[in-house]
Amino acid sequence: MKQLEEITEVLNQKHIRTIAKEAAKLHVRVFIIGGWVRDCILHRHSKDMDFVVEGSGIELARNVANQLDAYLSIFKNYGTAMVKLKNASDELELEFVGARKESYQRNSRNPIVENGSLEDDQNRRDFTINTLAIELTTPQTAHITDPFNGLEDIKNKIIKTPLDPDITFSDDPLRIMRAIRFACQLNFSIDPETFNAIKRNKNRIRIISKERITLELNKIIMSNKPSIGFKLLFDSGILAIIFPELNALQGVEKIANKSHKDNFYHTLEVLDNISQHTNNLYLRWAALLHDIAKAPTKRYVKGIGFTFHGHEHLGSKMVDDIFKRMKLPMHEKMHYVKKLVRLHLRPIVLVEEQVTDSAIRRLLFEAGNDVDDLMTLCHADITSKNERKVKQYHRNFEIVKQKLIELEEKDKLRNWQPPIDGDEIMKTFGIKPSKAIGDLKKIIREAIINGTIDNSHDEAHRLLLEEGRKMGLKVVDND
Repeated sequence: MKQLEEITEVLNQKHIRTIAKEAAKLHVRVFIIGGWVRDCILHRHSKDMDFVVEGSGIELARNVANQLDAYLSIFKNYGTAMVKLKNASDELELEFVGARKESYQRNSRNPIVENGSLEDDQNRRDFTINTLAIELTTPQTAHITDPFNGLEDIKNKIIKTPLDPDITFSDDPLRIMRAIRFACQLNFSIDPETFNAIKRNKNRIRIISKERITLELNKIIMSNKPSIGFKLLFDSGILAIIFPELNALQGVEKIANKSHKDNFYHTLEVLDNISQHTNNLYLRWAALLHDIAKAPTKRYVKGIGFTFHGHEHLGSKMVDDIFKRMKLPMHEKMHYVKKLVRLHLRPIVLVEEQVTDSAIRRLLFEAGNDVDDLMTLCHADITSKNERKVKQYHRNFEIVKQKLIELEEKDKLRNWQPPIDGDEIMKTFGIKPSKAIGDLKKIIREAIINGTIDNSHDEAHRLLLEEGRKMGLKVVDND
């Protein structure tokens, strides 16, 4: 038992006092448990509060919601209820569940649940840092129940299971992902015995749904330093199971004194770099996947060394299968990532001082509104150990960015729409859908990109008539 002076102010808040009062009316004990207590000690913001009730969590939640005029959601199958406070600035969510004890069958992570005590509930939790509980009595008598030395593990920054780690991970293999995710988010280490159990039980991860794995993976990607999590996934053998394409990037090969960098660790460095500049999950995914095809495209060329020709194009194609397998969004978000992977090398060739405006226009045309994100990815992709080179690359990309800005102001090519569409071409020449329409649209597009004509309807129409005559088409009178 330890006094918790830090949260006295929180325990005095109206919703906490109401929960304690309603629990007293029902003659049940109620405890704040798990993540909120942990985060409070770590001075991290948390918008979720979990309450364990030695009795009916649903009944208490219903009474609390009535008293607070709050939104109530009941999940009878799980024996839980959610109270969402109205007008709460950070949408505080209060989850109530009856104290439980659990047992598992070998081929499922869904437990057999029975009513239990606080002790039973703490025993079933994943890590010691999540077993901490505070009984709601009065703020002045508040104390932490800490049966597994979770406070000490928080102090020492350790992730450890409260009971036998082999049983913990075998019973619910998703806890493997959660262990690694917590280590990554909190910058904690995983206890050696716990980590060895992860490695021994890694194949159990196969019974977890792709959606649950991806949810944890996204949380790792969105952490301050995602490389911590991915290195743990690799070292534990989990990455080879859930993300073999990324796992395949690891390693350095050397032939005749020619070698290449370790593309796995380079990728993690790029991901860490970009994470300092964006909270866009799918821009971070683009960083993770930008070199994903370097393993299948690797070739050794005598006298030159290792090449990865076309890895950006193959990588863009690989995004489809990866997103499908991982149950990630298959439409707008996937196409955004595919585009960035496909284009990530393009700005590099634009750093030459003699680069043409047409090359800049072509990049603007293809990248559209995602050109700024593409440049953010390119900056993150600079991972040389040579500081002079790094500074030069960054300067070069700033030059490219300025050229992009100048030409965009002049030509308005972001999210470019052709000034003349297929319908107008058919009406102009009185023709039906055919290959000629696509050819004419391409000619107009290339002329605008190359700067031969302005991005305007008048200029495009003039060119259309010229090129149509060359193709033997005649203008029809549509009046």
